[in-house]
Amino acid sequence: MIKSRLTAATWTLSAVAAGALLVGCSGSVSVGSTDPKVSKGKLADTVAEQLAKTTGQPKPDVTCPEDLEGKVGNTTRCTLTASDGSTLGINVKVSEVDGKKVNFDIQADQTPSPAAS
Repeated sequence: MIKSRLTAATWTLSAVAAGALLVGCSGSVSVGSTDPKVSKGKLADTVAEQLAKTTGQPKPDVTCPEDLEGKVGNTTRCTLTASDGSTLGINVKVSEVDGKKVNFDIQADQTPSPAAS
């Protein structure tokens, strides 16, 4: 089960967001193990859902390189890739762990990287 909470948020990537700017948002995921951890696929999906929900844009293509261990302060860096190939880095940081529920903050970079030539 995924539950989400949002703070002020919008995001930017010219081909994806048409000029909006991501200030930050939060998400949370309930996990089913004794050592709470969010799989990289579930994390990428939750981040993408939060961005789409916040901006009213289609769900973007987000990938995360690793699972996020449910310990306060742990971080990972995900990447949003636009249809034109440009990318935007997204920092994800565990803000709270409540039993099997992992809460995290999402913060996107201010500037996208252009597509590789």
